Amino acid sequence: MAAIVAASNVLVQFLAGPWLTWGAFTYPFAFLVTDLMNRLHGPAAARRVVVVGFLVGIACSAVGSQIEGPAGPLVTLRVAIGSGVAFLVAQFLDVAVFDRLRAGSWWRAPLVSTLAGATMDTALFFTIAFSAALTALEPANDVTWANATLPLLGFGPAAPLWVSLAVADWGVKIGLALTALIPFRLIVGKLASPLV
Repeated sequence: MAAIVAASNVLVQFLAGPWLTWGAFTYPFAFLVTDLMNRLHGPAAARRVVVVGFLVGIACSAVGSQIEGPAGPLVTLRVAIGSGVAFLVAQFLDVAVFDRLRAGSWWRAPLVSTLAGATMDTALFFTIAFSAALTALEPANDVTWANATLPLLGFGPAAPLWVSLAVADWGVKIGLALTALIPFRLIVGKLASPLV
């Protein structure tokens, strides 16, 4: 979890196209780690892993806030708050949903919990970090660039840029949630029997 959170905090600074950062491709694996811990060791162990990931995220945000980029600190207060709140809420939601569904088909708990967590994470992070409605969180942080009105993902209805960023990020998370079912099944099959 610590490696995923640290890598995602670094990679979120680099674009992977007009609507995504490279962090969008690493962060979703945090849900895989949480789900594996939940399946193999139970919800209490999964929650402990989430807390470790949160603490690593705080450390990364603290370091990033001290590094100056062309537009100011690499990690602004709003990004740090959004990241922390989104991570904790989404991961704890993932643990709770997974635990509730653990007795069903092997794929249902990791898929549904990751979909719920990823949706919550995306909504919270992008809203807190970039919505013009929350500028009071950090008045000195100019987020007008994120609120520029553009076609959604370059071709849809008009929306703030941050909404396109959120939709693209969410799409990657959902795609990786489906893909992560393969390593989930293989790892759990190897480490725990019988798979439930």
